[in-house]
Amino acid sequence: MQKLSTRVAGVLLLAALSVPAFAQGSEYKIGFINSERLFREAAPAKRAQQKLEKEFAGRDAEIQKLSKQIRDLQSQLEKDSVTMPEAERRNKERDLANMNRDLQRSQREFREDLNLRRNEELSAVQERANKVIQQIAVDEKFDLIIQEVVYASPRIDITDRVIKALADR
Repeated sequence: MQKLSTRVAGVLLLAALSVPAFAQGSEYKIGFINSERLFREAAPAKRAQQKLEKEFAGRDAEIQKLSKQIRDLQSQLEKDSVTMPEAERRNKERDLANMNRDLQRSQREFREDLNLRRNEELSAVQERANKVIQQIAVDEKFDLIIQEVVYASPRIDITDRVIKALADR
């Protein structure tokens, strides 16, 4: 998907730059948005990240607690397995295996839920950013604003303006 959008942006840029002979005298205003910086530095993106951290902190703490219990049981089993009765050792090994399965399941569910929520939050930020970018394009009379390129001159980078505009809203 990213490669496709990069190709489309490149084609659009080439199309904008290769104008018919009758339009040679007109100037074009092109802008560039650094999406990575936008999602890292914009106020709505930071708020979304904090919201996710707060939302998933409890589950993360539970996973850490279970992980510590597993380590403690593993170390107790390693230390006492020689002196422990066979039946008790087998029970502890079974408990350890069950706890490991539960931990792996919890971690997988946690990652899936976190990724789903992160995508939802970033989608909302992207929507807001697109509206701001469109407004800047209209207000400042840009002919073309692109994202996801290999190189863009700092002269056409308007990422700071978008980040500032998002902070103001």
